Amino acid sequence: MRAILQKRALRFVLIANVVSMLGSGMNAAAVAWHILQATHSEMALGTLAVLQTLPAMLLLPFTGVLIDREDRRRLVMMLDASRALVILTVAMLAFRGKVQIWQLYLMNTLVAAGFWMFWPTITALIQELTPEGQFVEANTFLLAGIQGGWLMAGAIVGFAYNHIGLGGVLLIDFTTYVVSFLCYLTVRKGKHVVPRPAELRADMVAAETAEKRFWHELWEGIQFLRDRPNVVLLGISWALFLGAMLTGVVITPSLSDRIFHAGAVGYGWLNAGWGNGAFLSALYVPKLIARLGSRTAITISMGLLACCMTLSPYARILPVAVLLYGVMGSARGVSGVAMNSSLMEQVPKHFMGRVQNAFYFVGTFLQIALSVTVGWMAQKVSLPGAFAIIGAVYLVAFITAAWPLESPAQPVSNIAQ
Repeated sequence: MRAILQKRALRFVLIANVVSMLGSGMNAAAVAWHILQATHSEMALGTLAVLQTLPAMLLLPFTGVLIDREDRRRLVMMLDASRALVILTVAMLAFRGKVQIWQLYLMNTLVAAGFWMFWPTITALIQELTPEGQFVEANTFLLAGIQGGWLMAGAIVGFAYNHIGLGGVLLIDFTTYVVSFLCYLTVRKGKHVVPRPAELRADMVAAETAEKRFWHELWEGIQFLRDRPNVVLLGISWALFLGAMLTGVVITPSLSDRIFHAGAVGYGWLNAGWGNGAFLSALYVPKLIARLGSRTAITISMGLLACCMTLSPYARILPVAVLLYGVMGSARGVSGVAMNSSLMEQVPKHFMGRVQNAFYFVGTFLQIALSVTVGWMAQKVSLPGAFAIIGAVYLVAFITAAWPLESPAQPVSNIAQ
């Protein structure tokens, strides 16, 4: 970890992620709480989750090619700037007392469109900046930045929302995007495009039009996955994990409101529990993965997520639920680092954007179905039943991660470049 922090570019990425996630975490919690209080409907939160996912369904099949083709640092800066402007516009409406639910839906849809391009781009950028053999440390470092910001957001968002309202929280989020943009501006100078194999460059030159080049690159990503079942199996586990994790926004506010009657502050504590667990996992995850191996670490993490998610609504007091969320956050940290590191080890840099996006697409498709189902279950039938549905998805991810592979993973160094 110390060797990673000595790299100037990665230090700025860490600062950018801490600051950005502080704002994003506060934004997500404040908007979800505002919608729940305005509508008293888990199905409205399900609609929010679906609208956050729809842009991914439209963008992910195509943006992987762009991520692999263009300067990833510039893409990240562009995405930060555009999302900041959207959030500032809605913050001004909130300060004037004129913000409406549909405007919050629209804001989150546009911001989510940026997120679904940002996340695979920043992962690919970190792979580009990290020396071979240090991917676990780099992903731990990324996790620490993201969850550190989320931890701080969870700790203060309930109190901030009660004192400065939705407009104030959104203004804080806008400011964090500005700081993040400035950090990425200093990562390096000039334009950089990931070098590609000679034969791939020749194929691109032979293509007659930009459209043909695009479809050629997209098809190459599919062909890469077709012959690598171990990468596909890892991706399926990742997609299940992603779909379940992102659906948590539908029911976590109701856990605070309906079970513990703790309001926005209780919701903030649940988020803080998750963020604290994930942040602390950065202290031990490299050693854990080195000792157990990525696959075993993923399997154990999915099992913990399944158990704790199912048990959360049965906690009798808020601190117990916060503790369960802390365990889930820690499991999320371990699985996230293990999965990202495994992908970086097995996927060449010039394929990373396309491969990631294929699995993100599956995960977001699952999230749409889960958000509708979980929202209906929580509102019409049972809140514990809604938690059990998400727990069941984590259980399927556990089974997938434990599934025996036909052949060992093939590292990047052994893949024809």
